[in-house]
Amino acid sequence: MYQEERLIDIVHYLEAHRRISVDELCERFNISRDTARRDLVKLEDRNAIVRTRGGAILPSSHSEVLDYTNRLQTVSKEKKQIGTRAASLIQEGDTLILDTSTTVQACAKAMDGLHLKVITNSIHQAEILSEKPHIDIQLLGGRLQKEHGFLYGTSVIDRLRNFHVDKVFIGVVGLSANGLTIAHEEDGMVKRTMMQQAEQVIVLADHTKIGVTEFFQFAELKDVDLVITDHPPDQDFQQLLEKHQVDLLVTDEDPIDYWS
Repeated sequence: MYQEERLIDIVHYLEAHRRISVDELCERFNISRDTARRDLVKLEDRNAIVRTRGGAILPSSHSEVLDYTNRLQTVSKEKKQIGTRAASLIQEGDTLILDTSTTVQACAKAMDGLHLKVITNSIHQAEILSEKPHIDIQLLGGRLQKEHGFLYGTSVIDRLRNFHVDKVFIGVVGLSANGLTIAHEEDGMVKRTMMQQAEQVIVLADHTKIGVTEFFQFAELKDVDLVITDHPPDQDFQQLLEKHQVDLLVTDEDPIDYWS
């Protein structure tokens, strides 16, 4: 195999597995350690990898977190499918917590015809739900994050601790082996408390969030009961969910597939 072909294969491997060691390079491509190191140096020079002690990882990539109005314009068909499927799990009389994400907003829009009690720190979710006559809304008061339209701070967290609900619906920027992550710490602290107050924790994450790690970790995978996404994650991530006893629901699979 020519070096350029090998370099392409190394990057493809990293895209699937996130990291590779020099020993794995030697075994996978039947090359010497010196050759493996030269390959990594060349890839690092191209900014394709970050060299680590004993191997390499992909460089971090952080997509810009748009303000809420701009995120609304990018609510995809996949997010709407996830939100609709999440809403189908809600039963008459349920008590719920909704966070601030646009995927959870799609769930709020799909809540029709049921008598529910909903707690949220999102002024946008509250506005949507206010048009639904059978839903009782508790809007948590606190400091307003104007750009993204959510309330946060100690008053929100203290108020949350007075409630116990059936289900919480949580959105993320990243869902990976590093847990549930988000760009804003103040939002993450509220999400963490929301999860602690619910019998069932349901994470809504389209496929672009899987394998991503953002700035602030607010929970671990073991804290989640169910993940709803639009495409099946790779086998490694499915095994990771299974290890932590997290159920998986994929909207483009028919029938819906849960862990046995």
